[in-house]
Amino acid sequence: MERAYFETKIAATDSGEITGLAWPFGSPDRVGDIIEPGSFKGVSLPLPMLFGHDLNDPIGVWSTASEDGAGLQVKGTLLIGDVARAREVHALVKSGAVKGLSVGFVTKKALARKGGGRTISALELIEVSLVTVGMHPGARVTSAKSAIDAIAMAEMINRAAARMRA
Repeated sequence: MERAYFETKIAATDSGEITGLAWPFGSPDRVGDIIEPGSFKGVSLPLPMLFGHDLNDPIGVWSTASEDGAGLQVKGTLLIGDVARAREVHALVKSGAVKGLSVGFVTKKALARKGGGRTISALELIEVSLVTVGMHPGARVTSAKSAIDAIAMAEMINRAAARMRA
């Protein structure tokens, strides 16, 4: 199974509901892979929600996975009432410590891209994981209730540090 790590937009509610953009269309990840629109058609639901692609660490279930103009949108539930690890991950998401989604898949059809990476046009989606560090360079959490202010402050600090290095 292949894995594509990247930070993306996710949000968590107090009841454990998670929504996010699991794969954005139109830009490559850090290794140069692009997944084309239409590649996620036929996703079998419910889909496992894992932590860090660990097949032995299921923490919830994705009940919805659909493509729109932005990419693959997912919605699911962390099993915070029944699974201790899900409660831990829920706290990490809400604090901003875990802010990424990553897809685990089997490639069915892909072409090599000039300069590296692949253009993937068909795949079998196996799972979507919550991850700490993502592969996609431009994506980030935009709303996770208590994490919003902390993330905005961290971004401000990172921009200031980059200006100082320049």
